[in-house]
Amino acid sequence: MNTITIIGTGNMARGIATRALAAGRNVELLNRDADKATAVAAELGTNVTSGTVGQAPAGNIVVLAVPFDAAKEIVSSYGDALAGKTVVDITNPVNFETFDSLVVAPGTSAAEEIAALTPANVVKAFNTTFAGALVAGETEGQILDGFIAGDNAEATAAVVSLVADGGMRPIVVGALKRSRELEGFQFLVMTLQANPSFETFNWNTGLKIVG
Repeated sequence: MNTITIIGTGNMARGIATRALAAGRNVELLNRDADKATAVAAELGTNVTSGTVGQAPAGNIVVLAVPFDAAKEIVSSYGDALAGKTVVDITNPVNFETFDSLVVAPGTSAAEEIAALTPANVVKAFNTTFAGALVAGETEGQILDGFIAGDNAEATAAVVSLVADGGMRPIVVGALKRSRELEGFQFLVMTLQANPSFETFNWNTGLKIVG
């Protein structure tokens, strides 16, 4: 089985690991705290290994399941060790102090900023689906849509395969620059989750195109 390396052990890491395991992949979890990575790996069950950030990722796909600033730091520290790999950016660069804007400049995106720091092929994915929905594999009985943006055809296809095999519907929205719209739209969705006017929005919604 192919191995998917996930850097991070938070809720999104667990959700993506759940989809990867459902897709028949092996999962490697890396965290700065080796004991935490070991504990989460044990919770997830078989076909999951653990290690520390900084060691060479075993997977050809490396998922950055960490906040935006940490993602930039991690890819910079890995340098050429990520060359030839597919790096999946899941971040939403929200200003969490104000929760009223993104921290990236207009005309760019978190994914594009990360891509400028690494020789890896960066693909945007999983930023429009919340962790609980990823664990469940659905929302309100609906299959999850996985929106994907990337410049490299082979890397994008690899993420499409992971998403599809994990029980989601992959939708390639275009080049990596389309991450700008994905991040902006998910920011709007996040503000709705935090708005008390929408009592049923409890970080369990999902973006879906129907028609």
